[in-house]
Amino acid sequence: MLQRALIFSSSNPICSQLPTTAPPDNTVFPKRNGGWIIPFSSYQLPAFRLRNYRRTLLPPLCSASDSAANRPNMASQDEQDPRISNISSAIRVIPDFPKPGIIFQDITTLLLDTKAFRDTIDLFVERYRGKDISVVAGIEARGFIFGPPIALAIGAKFVPMRKPNKLPGEVLSEEYSLEYGKDTMEMHVDAVKAGERALIIDDLVATGGTLSAAIRLLGI
Repeated sequence: MLQRALIFSSSNPICSQLPTTAPPDNTVFPKRNGGWIIPFSSYQLPAFRLRNYRRTLLPPLCSASDSAANRPNMASQDEQDPRISNISSAIRVIPDFPKPGIIFQDITTLLLDTKAFRDTIDLFVERYRGKDISVVAGIEARGFIFGPPIALAIGAKFVPMRKPNKLPGEVLSEEYSLEYGKDTMEMHVDAVKAGERALIIDDLVATGGTLSAAIRLLGI
């Protein structure tokens, strides 16, 4: 399982749309102007503008919040940071789970390693602190584990994005595609205000369906 986070910006212009082609097996996120991002590439995740609560039909990708000059530097720092390898080694790999052919990345072993767990949170906090983020949106279920401590550390509120019929108040719903079927994600309508800057912590990234649904729920 590869954890990635995404910043939404309140000041960047609309650029392009998400790619329509299916992602290759080793990709983690749809890239601006089509294509897909490879894990641990130097590509910096894009930023978005939160206008209001309402969804749009297609989530527009926008320019990155960090300047282009900073992207290679940030990627280089990640590659050289010894915490990355320690975090990776703390994740247990289980083949053929939950079905044959799947290589499952089990983060429960990382959660048992207090140093690796803290390092994971610290890496996110160091990258996103001081970027005027007021919302951390966590996607069920791993987003609920990593999102709250990141939110507290950067001084943001935490917004859970849940499976259907789990939230008690009025909700916005967004359907998304899985590898084999469809599912729905929900968020309370009053959780995010217009113009707020949000950081998404996904559950995991396979097809990008949950991440795309979260983008639409945040009202891009």
